[in-house]
Amino acid sequence: MYFLWYLLIGLIAGWMANLIVRGSSSGLIVNLIVGLVGALLGGWVVSWFGWFPVGTLATLFTALLGAILLLWIASLITQRPASR
Repeated sequence: MYFLWYLLIGLIAGWMANLIVRGSSSGLIVNLIVGLVGALLGGWVVSWFGWFPVGTLATLFTALLGAILLLWIASLITQRPASR
């Protein structure tokens, strides 16, 4: 049951992060992957500060934070140089 709950939180976090960073959604599978990887990244980052999310809203916030960070890093990597 918890596995399905984390999939739903990851999907919501990925969808919200795509709306915040890109302004549009990227599709169900991409949002799910971004949300789940973002949740891992977000959990790792907030643990540096001694905060361990407990509860649904804290988990969603952490996943959203990580997903936004993941999309930001991806945009830096894939950014094309300006044409002269």
